[in-house]
Amino acid sequence: MRLFGRASLAVIVLVCLARIGALAQSGSLTGAGSTFVNPLMSKWSKEYHGLHPNVQINYQSIGSGGGRQQFLAKTVAFGASDAPLTDEQLAQAGGVANVVHVPVTQGSVVIAYNLPGVSKQLQFSPESIAGIYLGTIRLWNDPKIVADNPGVSLPTKPVLVVHRSDGSGTTDIFTDYLTKVSAEWKTKVGHGTSVQWPAGIGGQGNEGVANQVKNTPGGVGYIELAYARQNKIPYGSVKNRAGNYMDPDPKNVTNAAASLKEVPSDLRFSITDQAGPQAYPIAGSTWVLLYKQQPDVEQGKLVVAFVEWAITDGQKYATELDYAVLAKNLVQKSQAALRTVMCGGKPCLQQ
Repeated sequence: MRLFGRASLAVIVLVCLARIGALAQSGSLTGAGSTFVNPLMSKWSKEYHGLHPNVQINYQSIGSGGGRQQFLAKTVAFGASDAPLTDEQLAQAGGVANVVHVPVTQGSVVIAYNLPGVSKQLQFSPESIAGIYLGTIRLWNDPKIVADNPGVSLPTKPVLVVHRSDGSGTTDIFTDYLTKVSAEWKTKVGHGTSVQWPAGIGGQGNEGVANQVKNTPGGVGYIELAYARQNKIPYGSVKNRAGNYMDPDPKNVTNAAASLKEVPSDLRFSITDQAGPQAYPIAGSTWVLLYKQQPDVEQGKLVVAFVEWAITDGQKYATELDYAVLAKNLVQKSQAALRTVMCGGKPCLQQ
């Protein structure tokens, strides 16, 4: 007696092959770095484990500075950073020919604030943001903030500045922006993952800054959009180069990325303060850092497969968590970069 027709048998074979493919990946990966990307990385880790039950991804949200340190020390399978490696750090890693930067997502850094009694979303110009963080704007009803917000009654209340206390890619994005829009900031403070802050108190990670702002009336801090929304902290729109006050919505981050005239071959780029009329100006990327020559063949295959999934199928989870989907051309460039990662003399990324 025939129990199965040809069509049914074909379906069974395909299901079995899919299960075998899922089980073929087996092992654990440890990554570390960016708190900016942590909500999305947590989602990716869960979803990828569902597809590949024998693969466990452990991500340590310790800040981009810590992620780069562990990557350089080769204590993790991958680092994650919202700032690309500097030339000096690349030299420590064996040079640009030995490292791959893979942008995996993009998002916005928002100006979050705690101002009881003010219900309308505030607007911030570059001059106001720089003044707040330089410590020259000390009250919420400072003329610069008032000029940004016509018709809003602002209190005579101290501006209590919160910044990151750890080495941070979010700080790198934020200070990169400030260096572009404020000559005084560029001269006095500059750009980096850690800077000498002229004013304010520190918080550890995006989580720490969000918590400080949420519990400090009059507080203001820079955090990734997802942290503001998840903690229900108000955040402002920011005036861009075209003179438009833009909301930090993912589509406006995509607009910023689309305004980038050229993507360098090493994929180290900045999308802050772009010229597009609908570009959100404090936007940035998160890169996964990989060595081109993977020291462990099986782990190398696992990490490259995971990252390739994250920049393709994994992108569908980005917008629900307030991140921007990578542009198609950037995905293609990232896939090309992944194909240069080698496992035992062969490309780790299997075709």
